[in-house]
Amino acid sequence: MLSKIAALTAACCSAVALAQTYPSKPIRLVVPFAPGGSSSIVARAFSAEMSKGLGQQFVVENKPGGGGNIAMEEVARADPDGYTLIIGHVGTLAMNPYMFEKLPYDASKDFRPVSLFAKVPTIFVVHESVPAKNLGEFVALAKKEPGKLNYGSAGNGSAGHLAIEYLKLVTHIDIQHVPYKGTGPNLIDLVAGRTQFSAAGTPPLMPHVKAGKLRVVAVGTTRRLGVLPDVGTVAEQGYPGFETSQWYGLIGPAKLPDAIVNRLASESAKAAKSAALEKQLEPDSAEAVGSTPKEFADFIAKEQARWKEVVQRAHVKVD
Repeated sequence: MLSKIAALTAACCSAVALAQTYPSKPIRLVVPFAPGGSSSIVARAFSAEMSKGLGQQFVVENKPGGGGNIAMEEVARADPDGYTLIIGHVGTLAMNPYMFEKLPYDASKDFRPVSLFAKVPTIFVVHESVPAKNLGEFVALAKKEPGKLNYGSAGNGSAGHLAIEYLKLVTHIDIQHVPYKGTGPNLIDLVAGRTQFSAAGTPPLMPHVKAGKLRVVAVGTTRRLGVLPDVGTVAEQGYPGFETSQWYGLIGPAKLPDAIVNRLASESAKAAKSAALEKQLEPDSAEAVGSTPKEFADFIAKEQARWKEVVQRAHVKVD
């Protein structure tokens, strides 16, 4: 009995010591996508604020490829010492596991959730020529002419693709998917009117909305956006429970110690309340969260259940 007590005491002391000494050098934070997107903005905003409390800098490294799978595999195999972390994303954690025949990582077993950093809203837009002012009118138009309307996305299996497949499932509309190689090419044809509908985050779409080329018919978040106060959510326009957003959070290798996880989560929560961070996220209409590890784990599980159903019912597969 005494030996067990001694072992527990030693473990507790070790955890306290680890929390006090961590971090003792810069932390590598991997972003599994190309520079310039919302993932990079969120990663740099949070890491800049968190470094103040941690006393060490983050070295943010973009490592794109394979829909985020290449970077995820690398970090899953990294030493669980808290010095190699990665931005977890709706795609890599909740969509890819059901779209890819084989993944080089297990989204549920190979990582330790630390904190949900932020949510970036998805908005649904139509070309200016489409005679629909809201989601109800768009659904009515699509049902009147099934199969005739086309929607573009940044590619097969992209977040925008799945967001619209999710919308198709709940609204029971028949519109045709046109996949492009990236958001840029998708927007060129959308703004030109060669496709009629799309979904993405606010940054790439809002300039065209302000120019009158595109019209927002719904937002995918649970609340209306400050930049679009007159546009209803999908849920309030007749489809309760609907929610889709790009989200980004901090995760590490599965065996990351509790002391390190809790320290990072605590600094994440502080960062989320920072006015400087809020200002950095404002152009993306991003909502800072800064959750606990358990809240983030529960959120991931809920998102996995949501997107598993969408992927399977829409028969989305990525090679």
